[in-house]
Amino acid sequence: MTHFTIASFNVKNLIGADQEYYKFQSYTPEEYAWKADWLAEQLQTMDADIVGFQEVFEESALRDVIDMADADGIAGNDAHIPGPNKRYRRKAIFRKLAYRPYTDAALAVAPNVNDGGPGQRRPGVAILSRFGFVGAPEVIQDLSEPVDIDFGSMGDAGGGGHFRLTRLSRPILKVRVPVAGHVITVFNCHLKSKLGEFVRPEGAPFPPEVDLTQYDPVGRALGGARAALRRMAEAWVLRRAIVAELDQGHPVMVMGDFNDGEHAVSSEIISGEHPFKNYAWMLRHDAQTPRDRYSEDEDAYIREAIEKVRLHSAEKQFVRSSARDMVYTAAFGGVYESIDQIYMSRHFLADTPDSIGHMEYFSVLNDHLTDGSHAEAPYNKLASDHGQIIAHIRLKD
Repeated sequence: MTHFTIASFNVKNLIGADQEYYKFQSYTPEEYAWKADWLAEQLQTMDADIVGFQEVFEESALRDVIDMADADGIAGNDAHIPGPNKRYRRKAIFRKLAYRPYTDAALAVAPNVNDGGPGQRRPGVAILSRFGFVGAPEVIQDLSEPVDIDFGSMGDAGGGGHFRLTRLSRPILKVRVPVAGHVITVFNCHLKSKLGEFVRPEGAPFPPEVDLTQYDPVGRALGGARAALRRMAEAWVLRRAIVAELDQGHPVMVMGDFNDGEHAVSSEIISGEHPFKNYAWMLRHDAQTPRDRYSEDEDAYIREAIEKVRLHSAEKQFVRSSARDMVYTAAFGGVYESIDQIYMSRHFLADTPDSIGHMEYFSVLNDHLTDGSHAEAPYNKLASDHGQIIAHIRLKD
């Protein structure tokens, strides 16, 4: 059986030294050296075959981190893996723990088309694969046709309206990865954050809602509504791309910073709806009498139609099997939550019609997790306010 690992890593504002990424925010050479060293150490610890990165401002900085991880990892192997004079069982143990460098790995980077000048930078995403890629990576951000979400009307009273999306706030990166005779479609995303979107009036220096000395709760709420609408629309664009792959019979894995918990609306849009236990008690869509219900055959058809395009949370599978009740992957404003996700199609569940393997374990590297609010954690800017998550997958022969 073939074993591989897939991970999601929000590197938090990765860019080289002396470059202003957000207003008045940059790294000194010393800060950048510290950050790159920490990221490389985390990458070594993860040692994942496929890694999705979020918040990448600069490809060269990411390549620096990968090169540092390889250099340190190879040096560690040389120092710790016993030579031929050692007994076999000891050699086997250390080889199992050895770091595998990314020397021949493929790296796909999707810059953000919204990226601006100093102080107005916008991050992209990337995927690193020890298995390489099949075909060219695909970036989804500028939409060839706008997404128009029509709310329809509410009877004669109206109440309609629509929301239009022409460009995603950050790119979605899609690659196809060959693993042990299978080609897996992998998506990496970073959906719109929960930070509110506020409109700057013409001629004004800034939106009035950002002036917290003149706190506007209603305006702030509207900004949150804009952000949520954008995030959910972006989730739908991703869902459309996922279903297109599943309809072609391709195994799918989706990872990234969803900026919403596993039970949040945007996550449910990405994963697809959960089927009811029994559709045979439900009134038909074309019911003419109270007795017009779906048949048992239709119930089976509906449930299969839903299940074959549904994605499953690696975190949720882990919680169920490990008896843990919560996983935290992010901290912001003193609030700890789980917004980084790895989702997978039913190809990676053990007992499904399309099964090619299953998840053995789910790792969360969050011993460093902080948003800077804790007095004993001064390196938030240089590390990450996200935990790193790794799904351990075993494929069938």
